[in-house]
Amino acid sequence: MKLLYFAWVRQKVGRGEEIVDAPRHVATVGALAEWLKAKGGGYAEAFADPKRMRAAVNQEHVGFDAPVKAGDEVAFFPPVTGG
Repeated sequence: MKLLYFAWVRQKVGRGEEIVDAPRHVATVGALAEWLKAKGGGYAEAFADPKRMRAAVNQEHVGFDAPVKAGDEVAFFPPVTGG
């Protein structure tokens, strides 16, 4: 699974992207976020409050209940505001 991090999420995690082999129980975006949070450090900080973040799977905006699987590209980023 390829993970992409943008804006302050990237700053806290300390990288813009990475490839991970998530455990079998990680079947949703929310479970992935919890698994990443458990890594500690910047991950714990970035994923402390999932309400502050949005996600996309394979370049489609999704909720944290969306399914994920090996081979997916998952992006995490702050909500976008415009004007």
